[in-house]
Amino acid sequence: MARTIPVCGDCDIKSIQEGVRQAEAFDTLLIKKGVYREFNILIDKPLTLIGQDFPVVDGEDRGEIFRVESDHVRIRGLAIINVGVSYTTDYAALRVVKSSHFHIEGNRFENLFFGIYLEKSNHGVVRDNQIMGDAVDEYNSGNGIQLWYSHNIEVLNNRVEGVRDGIYLEFSDTVHIRGNESRNNLRYGLHFMFSNDDTYSNNLFENNGAGVAVMFSKRIRMTGNRFRKNWGTASYGMLLKEINDAEISGNWFEENTVGINIEGSNRITYRANHFINNGWAVKVLGACYENSFVGNNFLYNSFDLSYNSKLNDNEFKGNYWSSYSGYDLDRDGVGDIPHRPVKLFSYIVNRTPETLILLRSLFMDLIDFSERVSPVFTPDNLVDTHPKMQKIQ
Repeated sequence: MARTIPVCGDCDIKSIQEGVRQAEAFDTLLIKKGVYREFNILIDKPLTLIGQDFPVVDGEDRGEIFRVESDHVRIRGLAIINVGVSYTTDYAALRVVKSSHFHIEGNRFENLFFGIYLEKSNHGVVRDNQIMGDAVDEYNSGNGIQLWYSHNIEVLNNRVEGVRDGIYLEFSDTVHIRGNESRNNLRYGLHFMFSNDDTYSNNLFENNGAGVAVMFSKRIRMTGNRFRKNWGTASYGMLLKEINDAEISGNWFEENTVGINIEGSNRITYRANHFINNGWAVKVLGACYENSFVGNNFLYNSFDLSYNSKLNDNEFKGNYWSSYSGYDLDRDGVGDIPHRPVKLFSYIVNRTPETLILLRSLFMDLIDFSERVSPVFTPDNLVDTHPKMQKIQ
C-alpha cells in the first residue's frame, strides 16, 4: 500500500534525497516548510512530491537540482532556486528524461539556468508554474520551459519571465500550449523549430526581445494569443519561417515593431486577427504562396502590409483597413472600390530604411496615392476586393 512519508528538519527523514531513497514506488513525500540545501536529486521510481507552504529547495548554484528518470512522477508546490550555471552543461532546476505520464504543477522557480527541461519524454503536463529568471546575456542564460524530442505534452497556465526563451520546443509534436504568460525575456516569448501538429492558444507574449518565432514546422494552430509591446530594431510579434498548412486566427498584435514577419510560408489561413498600432502589421519577405487573409482588422498601423515582390499569389478579402478611403454607395458594408494595402513608401523604406524619417510628409502621401492609382512597383493584383467599411467584431 502506498505511504505518505513526511520530510522535515524534525522528522525521521530530514532530506529529500533520503526520502526518495527510502520511498517505494507510488509513495508520496510530503515535504514540509523549510529550506533543503540539495542538488542532483534523482527520482528513479514512480513518486509524488508535494510541498507544504512552498518549501525551498536550494541548489546553492552547484548544478542540476531534480532529475526525473521514471514514469508516473508528480512534483507540486516546491520553490526551487539557485541552479548552477555552466557553459558546457544545460543544468536545469527540474529535468525529465525518457519518462512519461508526469505532472509538474504549481512550483516556483527562481535564480535558474534552465527551468523545466523535458528530454525525450511524452504524455506529461506542465501547469501553473512560476518561472522567474534574472537573465542579462543570452550566452549564459537558459530557457524557462524547454521541450526536446518530447510529444503529447500540455503546457498550461505558466508564468515565465526573465529568461532567454520563455518556452522553447524542438522536434516536439502534438504539444498544446495554452494560457501562459511569457514576458520580459531576452530573446523569444515562444520559440519552436521542427515541431509539427502543435497548438498554442490564449497566451500572452509581451515585451520580449523578438516576440515569438515559429520555424520549419507544419500544421500549427495559433489562436487567441496576444502579442504586445515587442519593440526593437529586429523585433516582431511573430516570426514565421518555413511554416506550411497552418491556422492563425483570433490573435491580437498590438504595439509591436512588426506584427507578423513572414518568410517562405505557404497555405496559411489568417482569419479574425487584430493588428493595432504596430509599425508594420504584416511583412511578407517572399516565397509565400496560397495564403489567405480574410476578416482581419488592420487598425492604425504605420504600414499595414509590406511586400518585397512584384508577384502575388495570396488572397486578401473582406478585411477592415482603417486607412481605406473608399465609399459604400449601396450600403452593403463592403467598399465599392478595392483597397490596395501596400504603400509605395513601405517599398522605399524596405530598400532605404533612412527614408522612414519622411513617414508623415505630404510628399510621401502624394506618391502613395499615385501608386494606388497606377501600380508600378507593387503587385498589380494585391488588392482586397471586398474591404469592410466597419471594424469586424
